[in-house]
Formats: sequence, C-alpha cells, structure tokens
Amino acid sequence: MSYAAGRIIYDADSHVMETREWLDPFMDADLKAKLRPIYGHKPGRIDKLLDQARARKGNVEAEAKAFDNPIAGQKGWLAAGAFDPDERTRVLDQFGFSGQLVFGTSALGPVRAADDEGVLYAGARAHNEAMAAFCKRDSRLYGVAYAPLENPTRALEEVEAAIAAGNRAILVSAGPAGDKSPGHPDFDPVWARLSETKVPFMLHIGPGTKTQPKAFQNNGRTRAPDLHGGGENLRFCDYIMLSFAPQVWLTAMVYDGVFERFPELRGGAIESGAGWAPEFLRELDLGHKSFGRTDPYLQSMPLKPSEYIRRAVKFTPFPGEDVGRMIRDGGADLFMFSSDYPHPEGTNDPKGRFERTLGELDEDVRDRFYRRNFEEMMSIR
Repeated sequence: MSYAAGRIIYDADSHVMETREWLDPFMDADLKAKLRPIYGHKPGRIDKLLDQARARKGNVEAEAKAFDNPIAGQKGWLAAGAFDPDERTRVLDQFGFSGQLVFGTSALGPVRAADDEGVLYAGARAHNEAMAAFCKRDSRLYGVAYAPLENPTRALEEVEAAIAAGNRAILVSAGPAGDKSPGHPDFDPVWARLSETKVPFMLHIGPGTKTQPKAFQNNGRTRAPDLHGGGENLRFCDYIMLSFAPQVWLTAMVYDGVFERFPELRGGAIESGAGWAPEFLRELDLGHKSFGRTDPYLQSMPLKPSEYIRRAVKFTPFPGEDVGRMIRDGGADLFMFSSDYPHPEGTNDPKGRFERTLGELDEDVRDRFYRRNFEEMMSIR
C-alpha cells in the first residue's frame, strides 16, 4: 500500500536538490561566468553527497535501500528522487500522491545575489527552464518558477516564459518588489496574467524571509549551529520570524486592492508555518474596523480583509504544528498538506503527525486538508 493509503493527497511543498551543473544546459558561457557557482568554486561536502547518490544507480542493493521507505529514509541530496526525475517518479508512485509542487533549494541563491538586473533575469530564466525540465516527465510534478518583481515589465516576461515552459506556479519574494509594494499598479499586468492563466503565486521561506536582526545576535554567547548542524540555514530566533514577511506582503496585497481588482488570483504561503494564520485574519479585520473610520482605502473595500485572504490564499503548516487546532480556530478552508520532501524539516512521517492532531475532525475536513484546498489553489477541476 502507498503512503497515501488510498486517500487522494496533493503535496503543496517538495523540493529538488540541485546538482552543481543543474543550470548549465540553460545558460550561455557569458551568464555562467557572471553567476557564482551554486555550491561555490571548489568541490566540497555537497559534491561528495551527490557523488554518493549517483553511485547507487544500477546498484541493486543500494537502490533497494534508498527506495525501501523514502519518506523516512535519507534526506537532502542522498534522498531518492532528490535530483533524478526518474527516481522522483518512483518516489511518487510509492507515496501515492496525485500531485506535488516542486520548489528549488539552492540554485536561486546565486541568481538572487546578482547585482546586475540582466543577470538576475537571465538567471531566473535558466532556473525556470531547469525546473520545467525536471518536472516535464511526470504530470504529477508541478514546477514552481521564480519571477523577480524588481522590474515590472521583465517580471511579466518571465511569468510568460515560465508558464510557456510548463511551470505551474510562480514564486515571488515575500519582500518589497524592488522599491515598490507588490500592490503597486505597475504590477497589475503580472497579477492579471496569473489570474487569466489560473497560475498561483507562491510565497516560500527564502526570498524575502525576515531573519533575526544581526544586533540581536550580539548577545555575549557563541552562536549555535543551525537545524542541520551547519551555519547556512535558519536558527531558532529566525524560525520565530518566518511568518512576518508573508503577513506584511499579504497585508499589502489586501490594502493596495490587488485581491479586489483580481478576484480570480490565487496563491499559497508555503513553509512559513500556519498557526499564525487565524490570528492574522482576525488582526486584519480588527485593523479594518479601527482604521476604517478615517482611511478611504479601507472604506472602499467591499469585503473584509479576512474574506480576501480566505478567497485567495492557502497555508501549509509544519508537521509539528497542531493543524487540528488551527482548523477548529480558523476553518477548514485555509490549510494544506505538505511533505517538504526531501528536506528533513518534513520529518519521517508528516502525514502521521498531521493525523495525530486532526483527531475526531470529520472526513470532509480531512479531504479539504489533503486534497480540495490544493485543488482550489491550483484551479484543478
């Protein structure tokens, strides 16, 4: 029996673990020279992991071990299907998922670090074509492309190219759009195109994420390692702030009227936790009530802010969060299942952890969490 155990499940968050050469087929020599390598200039720990994962190809014993129980097995670059699309199909067969959003892991780092706008957008194009290439062999894989919003005209071009390549969602930064709000009218063509094509926007940990200000790290103590024992990822004080950027971004989209102008626009707040969502909606409505006495923009809204969010946005809890409590507090229409595979944050049994908190909630609620909310976000009919 598959991991889904007969239930229809869509996975709203998974990842590809890029190889060092992942972008190479989609870059010319000039762009390659201008982008720093994904994993630095010298081979290191990640290259050894990639070599180890490649070495199991054709080794019956090693492959059997990798595919014995992938959800509970090795994670990161060593995971089955981490970067090999044929392996990912085998993993999906074992999981029994009907679809899986696929985000990048490391390749956007060099792209977003580019100082030159031309390099930024060319790098995004390479990333998006690589993502589409990884996902094209299996219709259950939904590639997530990236559109930098720094330049509205070029952002629209990248949205068009990403969709044409076969990607199914568009990642945007949860920070400002260059020197503008994402709700500025200059970006209306982007939101209009996503609405017309039924392609959702995605906010995800990474682009635009707020982390602990450096001054707070000057605390007289040696800095602790991150979750994985290294120094590159989030730490405890950063984790607490994961919801800050999505809240600021979504508030702007409500206040600037984007969700009113584009009622068909859909999106997801992914891998930023979700326990904050019900209170966020209440705070939006409280602010609307309080400031609406004098603010003409709030007065002109036909809907409450929370109603715009409920219509447009879905959220993914972490497996350690109490999704049953969230649903009882905020409603069954907000939350979606995600595995984060093959990242270790997804744990060795995300479905089991969610099930333990769903308790006595009925089948309709479960079906929304595992299937229908994802289908609504992705406009799957």
